[in-house]
Amino acid sequence: MDNYQTLIEKAKKGFGTIDIPENFKTDALARLKAWLTDDMFAAYVPQIDHLIASGQWEFLLDSFYQVIPFGTGGRRGLVGIGPNRINPWTIQASAQGHSQYLIKAHGESAKQRGLVLAYDVRQFTDTGIYDPERPNPVKDLNCRQLAEAAAQVYAANGIRVYLFDSTRSTPELSFAIRNLKAVSGCMFSASHNPPTDNGKKVYDQYGGQLIPPHDQDLVDEVTRNVSAIQTMDLGAADEKGLLVLIGREVDEAYRAAVAELQLSDARGVKILYSPLHGTGLTSVFPVLESMGFDIHLDPATANLSGAFENVTFNIPNPEVIQSFDTALPNADAIDADVILSTDPDADRIGIMVRHHGNWKFLNGNEIGIVLSEYAIDQYRKKGWLTPTHVIIKTEVTSSLIDTIAAENGIQCIGDLLVGFKYIGECMNRLEREGRQGDFILGTEESHGFLMGNYARDKDAAGAAVWLAELTSQLKTDGRTLVEYLDAIYAKYGYCHNYLTEIRLLGAKGIGRIKTIMDHLRKNEIPAVGDFKVAETIDRWQGEPQPHLSRTDTSSRNVLILKLENLPETRSIRITVRPSGTEPKFKIYIEVLGRPFDLSAMESAKAQIVSIQERLEQAFMGYCYGILGVDFPERGFLLFWQLPLDDKLKYFEIEERIAGLKHVADPGERKQQLDNLLKFLGANPVQKVDRAFGARYGSGIMAYLDLK
Repeated sequence: MDNYQTLIEKAKKGFGTIDIPENFKTDALARLKAWLTDDMFAAYVPQIDHLIASGQWEFLLDSFYQVIPFGTGGRRGLVGIGPNRINPWTIQASAQGHSQYLIKAHGESAKQRGLVLAYDVRQFTDTGIYDPERPNPVKDLNCRQLAEAAAQVYAANGIRVYLFDSTRSTPELSFAIRNLKAVSGCMFSASHNPPTDNGKKVYDQYGGQLIPPHDQDLVDEVTRNVSAIQTMDLGAADEKGLLVLIGREVDEAYRAAVAELQLSDARGVKILYSPLHGTGLTSVFPVLESMGFDIHLDPATANLSGAFENVTFNIPNPEVIQSFDTALPNADAIDADVILSTDPDADRIGIMVRHHGNWKFLNGNEIGIVLSEYAIDQYRKKGWLTPTHVIIKTEVTSSLIDTIAAENGIQCIGDLLVGFKYIGECMNRLEREGRQGDFILGTEESHGFLMGNYARDKDAAGAAVWLAELTSQLKTDGRTLVEYLDAIYAKYGYCHNYLTEIRLLGAKGIGRIKTIMDHLRKNEIPAVGDFKVAETIDRWQGEPQPHLSRTDTSSRNVLILKLENLPETRSIRITVRPSGTEPKFKIYIEVLGRPFDLSAMESAKAQIVSIQERLEQAFMGYCYGILGVDFPERGFLLFWQLPLDDKLKYFEIEERIAGLKHVADPGERKQQLDNLLKFLGANPVQKVDRAFGARYGSGIMAYLDLK
């Protein structure tokens, strides 16, 4: 038996030890055979041999059981070896299929108009599972290398490539496509994912991400019709006029377009800005600085770095309050009024506000609410507001925005599927109808906002302009953004939106997510705890039928449970869906209360939050029950983004952690603690401390008498 057959037999036996459906194993084995025998994968074979020899069966199966999918945010995932990983081959195969798709769709004009490539700061440095002594095509792989690998393919297919000369933001890519009248564009980034991830987002000629059925056409071209990958040396591409470096001129045009969003000349607020080691240094910071705002860079996170070393948990996501940890003392040091932060590709924005001496975090829904009210107020003051003006949002974004629009006599398109690409498509429709001037704001709960018609994807820079203006104006009046938001709640009703998730990793996790969705879809659910279900809406139903494509089916894999109102509420709902880009089951809970007097603010909020917390525990407990998991109530105190298996593992070792109190030597005690919590990654104690404290009366470090 030759070495190839030996490896396949070992893999087959190893996959047999994993408790998942047989089709996953069969698909993984077939793809593994191809990677071991086809010359195009020769560079990857030494590491595949290592994974088999070391018996990394679950990791190997997850790397090969599928071709990395195209979801709501494009193609994104772990860097590594195999078709279900981001690597030079998956990127170049995608680029070859994308080239074929563009030429089929646009003919020769695709080659002449070309496409734009941009990239952010990511670099793969995780080598824990691969053999450091063997050749490794993904070692230190960065976004620039991925962009250049793709450029080789586009050029070889005769398509002109406009390549940014250094890192840029996703919204500037969207702008550049429109500005250069290109036929498409790609962003090499994994947005706010952990440092282990990378990816590629594909954009159409309007500067938006592809929607069904066009994204399915692209996926089919990539997965079914790529028989060979063509490449051309970039030097040769440059000589043939197929490679054009772009930079300053596009930057200046983009920044001017963002600055035109100005609605107020108020400039009094002091801002600390954290780019979270990312590309906001090329967008948000220069725009606000040029407009005269008093903006200061956070010294801890102002360096470009794909390691995100000064971000808690190394997760550079402004949706997560802990991402502000390192900025807070620096904001205090300069007596800042506001902290703004953006993710590595600078399309999402986060904000913390100094309010009566304390820092307050606003979530994505709250930012969308204040931006909606601010824009409407400013439009009215300027005499611009008409009944044809429109705010566009996704269905899981706060329904209070629908209410604000309705009570101010303007339109709100509020039922879009998740993904900013659907907002971009609505903007395209307005433009086709000659109504682009009616567009005020596009908003989604995941901290994504767009105002103005210069782009078709969310842009933190535009949101930063309006937030900086509004907070400056409020400071002049002796108020804060928190007080502004509270006044909105009193006027329309307090809306508490809460996002949580069940993170289920790997091929097994995909199956478990499907199990939950199938159960919820196929079974009548009369109540969730003591909340009666009034209506269940399945977005697989409704027009268009049949679904436009498999990607349409995937995007519409959304269930909404509308619950019967309580005396103190106007609406209660739970929305669930699998994530399109990450291995998790997402749960959106919304409780909308009734208008109240500002003097009753705290009690009105507490009442609504209490309803959400009861509903969360009841519903998540129901979902865990579907999986056969008995989840302790203290589990809700663990860091919410931990995978379910890690949460359960923590409870398995919790008593062993407490038992370390009897280890006499503090150094040995700390070493054993680190070893026990190593599986939790960065800042492990912080991720589990609240749950430990609920049982033992104090945090881990205090309980174990460790500094």
